[in-house]
Amino acid sequence: MSKALRICPLCEATCGLTLTIDAGRVTAARGDRDDIFSRGFICPKGAAFPEVDGDPDRLTGPLVRENGALREATWDEAFDLIAARVRPLVEEHGKNAVALILGNPNVHTVAGALYPPLLLRALGTRNYYSASTVDQMPKHVSSGLLFGDPFAIPVPDLDRTDHLLMLGANPLDSNGSLCTAPDFPGKLKALQARGGTFTVVDPRRTRTARLADRHLAIRPGADALFLAALVHTLFAEDLVRLGDLAEHVDGVSELREAVKEFTPDTVAVACDLDADVIRATARELAAAPTAAVYGRVGSSTVEYGTLGNWLVDVLNVLTGNLDRPGGALFPHGATAPAPRKAGPGKGFALGRWASRVSGHPEAKGELPLTALAEEIETPGEGRVRAVVTIAANPVLSAPDGRRLDAALDTLDFMVSVDPYLNETTRHADVVLPPPPPSQSPHFDFVFNQFAVRNQARYSPAVLPLGPGRMDECEIHARLILAVSGMHGAPPSAVDDLAVATTLAKAVADEQSPVHGRDPKEVTAELIGDTGPERRLDMMLRLGSYGLTLDALRAAPHGIDLGPLEPRLPGVLKTRSGRIELFPAPVEADMPRLRAALDAVPAADTLQLVGRRHLRSNNSWMHNIPALTGGSNRCTLQVHPDDAARLGLVGGAAARIKGEGGELEAEVEITEGMRPGVVSLPHGWGHDRPGTRLSVAAERPGVNVNQLLDGSRLDPLSGTAVLNGFPVHVSPAH
Repeated sequence: MSKALRICPLCEATCGLTLTIDAGRVTAARGDRDDIFSRGFICPKGAAFPEVDGDPDRLTGPLVRENGALREATWDEAFDLIAARVRPLVEEHGKNAVALILGNPNVHTVAGALYPPLLLRALGTRNYYSASTVDQMPKHVSSGLLFGDPFAIPVPDLDRTDHLLMLGANPLDSNGSLCTAPDFPGKLKALQARGGTFTVVDPRRTRTARLADRHLAIRPGADALFLAALVHTLFAEDLVRLGDLAEHVDGVSELREAVKEFTPDTVAVACDLDADVIRATARELAAAPTAAVYGRVGSSTVEYGTLGNWLVDVLNVLTGNLDRPGGALFPHGATAPAPRKAGPGKGFALGRWASRVSGHPEAKGELPLTALAEEIETPGEGRVRAVVTIAANPVLSAPDGRRLDAALDTLDFMVSVDPYLNETTRHADVVLPPPPPSQSPHFDFVFNQFAVRNQARYSPAVLPLGPGRMDECEIHARLILAVSGMHGAPPSAVDDLAVATTLAKAVADEQSPVHGRDPKEVTAELIGDTGPERRLDMMLRLGSYGLTLDALRAAPHGIDLGPLEPRLPGVLKTRSGRIELFPAPVEADMPRLRAALDAVPAADTLQLVGRRHLRSNNSWMHNIPALTGGSNRCTLQVHPDDAARLGLVGGAAARIKGEGGELEAEVEITEGMRPGVVSLPHGWGHDRPGTRLSVAAERPGVNVNQLLDGSRLDPLSGTAVLNGFPVHVSPAH
């Protein structure tokens, strides 16, 4: 029996774990008390790491389709088939005939962070889809418009702020989102203990709302109206204090004019909040010594998601709290490039191309996931004929899964990199399963960009690859070679090319630490036992902290790089080199928000919202016994008044009808719901044949997204409206 350290890859908190290894498998997990970031914190997902790692339903080798059925195959057979099918298809029908779909778990692995951009480049397709357009794309778009960079996302300085205003977020269950913060609950309690306050705006009285100093039970989907009224109040009561930001901001006067109509009295009915409460919220935000506004999935997956996310940071700017300690700051991870010289940048553009069938504009290079089914179904030049999925289950995560399910069955070819045969991958012609997480190294390339403290931690693999397994990075590299016409080349060629391309740019960049040097000389200095490790070492060396892979290896509990610090104006990449507070796409969308002032739900409908569970992360943890049961159930939560009015009985079934279909789900009556609103969690519906998810199939639940037909989108980001849409609910007879 031995111990090993590992960063948890099961949610965005990235907590350090101490694993117990016995007889070649992980048998227990507890929090690493010496971890420089998480300090021993652990949630039920981390404690279940052994079950996640050892799930017997995980595929152990490749599958290929033969005579209509999937069979076990060798790795060479699998990649030979991909090379034989994808390249001819592209040559006959064009690059856009192949679609790439990335799922949420990609950002939790080294391979998922390093290789998909190279795969997309190799495919050359514009049919690129990801979980972002059912989750976080509004934040990327609003940051791109404000700051010129869709990845310049400020996070609340939880350890130092005096006041936190939180919308559509439930970090006591989600552990945080686009805000990497181990022990988020502890940080909120510490905020209160030092005399600070926090307010939660949410239609549900979540665990986070119960902890808050104030809970505002807003009407679903009205966040942008509420935030616009806060902005109006700041202007109307002369509470705008830009402070040091003044020299970096354009568009203040235009913004003042744009929010004139959004008075607290005007938005009160649509928000179902008292106007005086709205004014008081704005005054408290302005009066706090330091403050931060933070909005997440609940305020992103709504009809005005981009406008709401834009207004979150507008408030941080107008109160002088953007880019200052205690406010909202831009993290700077160890592998992030060195800061650029302040000045005008390339800016951020939307709609550089559009989807073929419905003309949905791209955002950050992606098309809306809701458009995929019609791109497969609709004949004509450019039709999607092949799909590559990586850790994605869009049959459950996208609206109208039945339609997409049927469409996937008509493809000429499909490849899935996934450890499971799930509702989506069951359609694949080739399934390439990565090994369990214990058999892979880990570094958080993505989540360190959103961390509330700058730090760096590296976990080597704690177990060797099992028999017949292939390293996840090698799987990705060989896939890239197979689709790019380089099938048979060594996988290291992919990493060598990535290093050469990156260093060629770095040595020509005056702000790079290797400026002017010979790329071959820099390459020779890189260390690492594998291509991915060498790439990590390179990225560390090109960063701002002078770190190397050896330094991380010598610090198994991590290296603390200090609290977040102000980064303006260097972080700005707008064409003006300034914060563009009222960008043109936002201005063009404001009339739609003004129309929402008169939009009150029909009397005969309820509004449906989703919810997160502490022991779950969408669909990909429903097969773990330790993470099922308890509160992690697919029930329809209903307020007692609505239940009585509609004749609903706790524990009995209700029928829910939406624009895309209808479902039956068990009723759970709770005071935690606001009247007029019901809640059904996302990621369920494990009842399709042909999967190998034995635990999930025993308690399949229902797919809430089947209530939607995919027509409701936030137009700026292409994000599906998964919250605040109308449904009819009645007893199931």
